[in-house]
Parts: sequence; structure tokens; C-alpha cells
Amino acid sequence: MQIRRLVPADAESYRTLRLTALRESPTAFSSSYEEECDASIEAFAAYLLPEPGRAVFGAFAAADLVGMVGIGRESLRKAHHKGFMRSLYVAPAHRGQGAARRLVGQALAFAASAGVRQVNLTVTAGNVAAMALYESQGFKTYGVEHAGLFVEGEFHDEIHMARLIHKT
Repeated sequence: MQIRRLVPADAESYRTLRLTALRESPTAFSSSYEEECDASIEAFAAYLLPEPGRAVFGAFAAADLVGMVGIGRESLRKAHHKGFMRSLYVAPAHRGQGAARRLVGQALAFAASAGVRQVNLTVTAGNVAAMALYESQGFKTYGVEHAGLFVEGEFHDEIHMARLIHKT
């Protein structure tokens, strides 16, 4: 499995995987399928444009995009030491093969290379596999947002986690 930064040429594959993820796992994302399904390929390509301090990484099985994760840096001066990881997803047929762990590792390496000192994320309460992955990568829970998401008539708590990146 190859992990690499996605570029605008990957927009069609990224759009397909992203919409599949939103439809299959609606409680794992703040955005919804309905909010993104009509977005153009150009909009997805623009999101993948190289930008300092922000990237989307993909996991590829042969030529197929099967996983993704986003990483970014806070833009405000007082929060510029922090980054955020979001939208981790691996297609069900490719889970259990280390893709998620490798995506998280690549995102953290990118953050470190950008000078980020702390990476934050949120995960839906009850997503045991994701929590275990994040904890294994050094993330610690620092709070719970009760009713952080409202999906299909149900409230879902969001767990806030952070990981320090030590300067070497």
C-alpha cells in the first residue's frame, strides 16, 4: 500500500471516496453527504491544491484510492503551534492492513515538518477502533463535547483528543 499526498489530479478518486465515506459513516464526519454530493470536481480539486501547512494524504492499493486523512495548521498567530487532523477513513475492504496507522503517521510527520507542536482531533464517542488507533499513536483525551453532532435524529458525543509533537 502506497501513502502519498493527494494533488488536484486525484480529485475524482478523492470525491468518490469522500462521498462513500460520508454515506457509509455519517456519524464519523461533521460534514454530510447531502452537503457535498453536488460539489463539482473543480471544488474537490481546489481543496487538494498544495498549500503550506495543509495536506490530504491518500492510501492507494495499486491505483485505487482506499483511504484518506486531512491535516492542517491553525492559521491564527496565537494558535499557529497547533494542527488538526480530520476525515480519517479507510474503505472497509482495506481495513486491518495498517492503512489507517500509516495515514496517521504520514499526517503527523507532515505536521512535525511544518513546525506544529500539537495536533488535535475529534472522534465520535463509541468509535472504539478509531479511539484505539489514536491512543496507540499517542493521542490523549482532553474533553467530551456532549451532543457534538446531530445525525439522523440522534445526538452523538464527540471526544476531543490531542498529541504533542516534540521538537527533535
